Amino acid sequence: MKPWPYPRWVAHRGAGLQAPENTLAAFQLGARHGFRMFECDAKLSADGVVFLLHDATLERTTNGQGLAGDLSWEALSALDAGSWHSPAYASEPLSRLRTVGRWLQSRDLFLNIEIKPTSGFEAETGTQVAREVAQLWADAKLWPFLTSFSPVALEAAARVAPHLPRGLLLNQWDDTVFDAVRAHRHQALICHYALWTPLRLQQAAQQGLWRLSYTVNDPAVADQLWLWGHEAIITDAIDVFDPRR
Repeated sequence: MKPWPYPRWVAHRGAGLQAPENTLAAFQLGARHGFRMFECDAKLSADGVVFLLHDATLERTTNGQGLAGDLSWEALSALDAGSWHSPAYASEPLSRLRTVGRWLQSRDLFLNIEIKPTSGFEAETGTQVAREVAQLWADAKLWPFLTSFSPVALEAAARVAPHLPRGLLLNQWDDTVFDAVRAHRHQALICHYALWTPLRLQQAAQQGLWRLSYTVNDPAVADQLWLWGHEAIITDAIDVFDPRR
């Protein structure tokens, strides 16, 4: 297994639950808490712009309505993506990957990009995210780490930019996962923390895979995962964990 080159603690969606997820304000807050690596969700607007949003629809985290991927970036950029969280973040906009990427690079911070395609656009999203990442981070010392629950999106990213490190996300264990990861030369397996057992972690290590968990907010759970063997942990609890440990 190659050594994990990134920080061990990853702030989920920028700042966990402490700021409106996937916005620039969230990354700024996460950095103020000492985090040096962040996770985000990336999808495509109707006109092909890579922007950050977790849900397929807009209602939960913006004042918009409907399927996010149906709107142009011009329409998406006019939405309020902060008021749902708290008045302090009223009018915080959605972020382009380009904007967040430039801000992170200027501060020597790192990124885990989850490719989160609109249904039916898995290959297109994986392709465009990988292209944009390869361009934006062309001169970086350490590229962003691409992950996805969608094998199709991840494989499309691999075809476009095979040099970018990749990991498959799982929310349900599948005993064939190691065959799939090996076949597509992914470098990591990222599971909901409850799916990991010492045996599965050992098997992943034997395959040369980096091992990560999401979303770990309990210190006792984190301690157990470190003891069993983990390269990194993704957390919402940026106010609980010390990312320097």
